[in-house]
Amino acid sequence: MTRTATAHPNIALIKYWGKRDEDLILPETGSLSMTLDAFTTTTSVTLTEGAKDTFHLNGRPASDKEAVRVAAFLDLVRSLAGSGQHAAVTSTNEVPTGAGLASSASGFAALATAAAAAYGLELDARALSRLARRGSGSASRSIPGGFALWHAGEDDESSFAEPVPGPELAMVVVTIDAGAKAVSSREAMRRCAETSPFHDAWVSSTQAMLSEAVAAAAAGDFPRLGALAESNALRMHAHINAAFPPIRYLAPGSVAAFDTIASLRRDGIEAYATADAGPNVVGLCLPQDATAVADALAPLGATTVMGPGEGARLLGQTLPDAAGSPGATGAASAQGWVSA
Repeated sequence: MTRTATAHPNIALIKYWGKRDEDLILPETGSLSMTLDAFTTTTSVTLTEGAKDTFHLNGRPASDKEAVRVAAFLDLVRSLAGSGQHAAVTSTNEVPTGAGLASSASGFAALATAAAAAYGLELDARALSRLARRGSGSASRSIPGGFALWHAGEDDESSFAEPVPGPELAMVVVTIDAGAKAVSSREAMRRCAETSPFHDAWVSSTQAMLSEAVAAAAAGDFPRLGALAESNALRMHAHINAAFPPIRYLAPGSVAAFDTIASLRRDGIEAYATADAGPNVVGLCLPQDATAVADALAPLGATTVMGPGEGARLLGQTLPDAAGSPGATGAASAQGWVSA
């Protein structure tokens, strides 16, 4: 029994930063994102008669740390399926690992989709989002296509992502540094919750911003949505900087990218900036302005123009109630997703 799935990363407009339950990966606040149409992860899960799980990533045996994390996720799937059978997992990935481009989102969304099918679990999109969340919180948002709202929920059952309406939007990623970051998001979230004096303010302000952003997206109000996204990103990085010992993800090139986008806005191009937990910056703009934004950011690093992408899907099979339609996948580069 082999099942293969693909998924894309997502970029959060209103950020997920902080867990109230580490085991279930329940967030302190909800978040809003857009699934991208680039940087594919493709993962196959094959049930075997072996004595343990195996995991190959981009043509190589996974590290012990990567293998342990995937095996733990497969244990969860097996418990839901009532199975003791092990699996061989192979994955290829285009997303730079650990650089703040949500590589774990596409990785665990693809793994959840393929593993659930291989073990015979018939999950709709909501249940699949809950399952993917247990591997990586942001993976819950890569199950739907396009704009996705991740509900913080009260418990495991009520914390999932679902598609919501949004405006036509392009994202221009400028890769300032594709290397893995020194402090993982998981560790940084813990440190912020324990030591940052801004933590409570971050939670309360993000909850308020989320309601505004969802309303702006539904109304097609891109300027309001963009302004909220940029402010929320800067608040998140201020919160991260205030942890002890301090963590700094934004590099000088990242600040230059924010400044470049602000300059474009002053010159009449409606563009806004955001950055996840890493140095790379995403320009938000209307599709007709994407080339101008990419050209302005090009001196700072390689740029990629993306639009809204489809949700996670099984190859050759449609997920129950899944958003999006089948599409092509690209060639994978030698990057991983498990340790992001």
